Amino acid sequence: MKKDKEFFRGALIGALAMFCVIAGGNALWKWASMAGFLPESLSATSEVENKLYLLEQMVDKYYLYHDEIDKDTQAEGIYTGYMAGLMDPYTTYYTEEQTEELMQGISGEFTGIGATMTQDLENKTTKITDIEKGSPAEEAGLQAGDLVVQVDDHKIVDESLDEIVKWVRGKEGTEVTLHIVRGEEELSFTMTRRVIQQNTVEYEMKDGQVGYIYVKEFDEVTASQFETALNDLEAQEMNGLVIDIRDNPGGNLDTVVEMLRQILPEGVIVTTKDRDGTAEEYTCDGAHEFTKPLAVLVNGSSASASEVFAAAVKDYGIGTIVGETTFGKGVVQDVIGLRDGSSVKITTAEYFPPSGESINKKGVKPDVEIEFEQDPNDPEADNQLEKALEIVRQ
Repeated sequence: MKKDKEFFRGALIGALAMFCVIAGGNALWKWASMAGFLPESLSATSEVENKLYLLEQMVDKYYLYHDEIDKDTQAEGIYTGYMAGLMDPYTTYYTEEQTEELMQGISGEFTGIGATMTQDLENKTTKITDIEKGSPAEEAGLQAGDLVVQVDDHKIVDESLDEIVKWVRGKEGTEVTLHIVRGEEELSFTMTRRVIQQNTVEYEMKDGQVGYIYVKEFDEVTASQFETALNDLEAQEMNGLVIDIRDNPGGNLDTVVEMLRQILPEGVIVTTKDRDGTAEEYTCDGAHEFTKPLAVLVNGSSASASEVFAAAVKDYGIGTIVGETTFGKGVVQDVIGLRDGSSVKITTAEYFPPSGESINKKGVKPDVEIEFEQDPNDPEADNQLEKALEIVRQ
């Protein structure tokens, strides 16, 4: 029930005048508010407004299914298309509902039962793939592999995964019943929804007293989870550390900065520059510099915040970057909220690691390059991780 996220700075940034950032001088909002009549100032409005007005008149006069038009959906399509017209893959318009999901993703917290589901469109099945520890789903007895066939009174026929997730989620303290198939059995589980903190960090001690920390993504909850993992491994007297950020799509800038402050020496962590050239530096005081052997695992799906992390470790020389060249996303987005609950995620700055060299569209090149090799005889084998552990143990 989680979606990939981009590299955000902060969270939702206030509420602006409705749609004032969508087109110069709130033009689209003006168009929406004057539908149905020709404004006296039409000659003074923009060509875009004129064309939108004419298109609306054509639809009103000729469209076969005019009585079925959902004006809200139609308007949302305009806003989405406007932002898509920038041809920037990271700049997006979000509806109110999408904004709520986005902010839950950034925070790393959501209200639900703590079960992750996937959907097989070919077989038309919805399956539970992961259960959060300590969640209502775990307490009720749900298991990975269970097939979900009904949520409360909603029987699953051909609904999208997003629709099913909406049924499962809800207000804190309310109940939801999942009907599942497990092998030959049909079972039902009733759970009380509550706030779930996404587990974004996993860790363990490997052979040779080498700590291993896997970071799934950089949410608001990740920094504290990372600190807990680091402290616990230190308490177990680790001799070195491997931090795995492979397939990590990124997340929150403040989060990755806070995490790097737990391992870097004194100096600049990352610098952002906006279109006017205004720079903002994020620094570290070096109070918690990590001095034991360190390796950071990356691959082509390690993006944005992951690249900030890897680049800083590489530039300061406190660890060895192992794996494959990272994705190459060197820009920052701000999420700007609008009064109606919708929002835009818009590219506002480029970021630069301590070296000052842009990684945008280039990525971070590892110190030790090694491609992942699937072992058909051992699906659990991980040659990249073994190489990182070998480097740290040396």
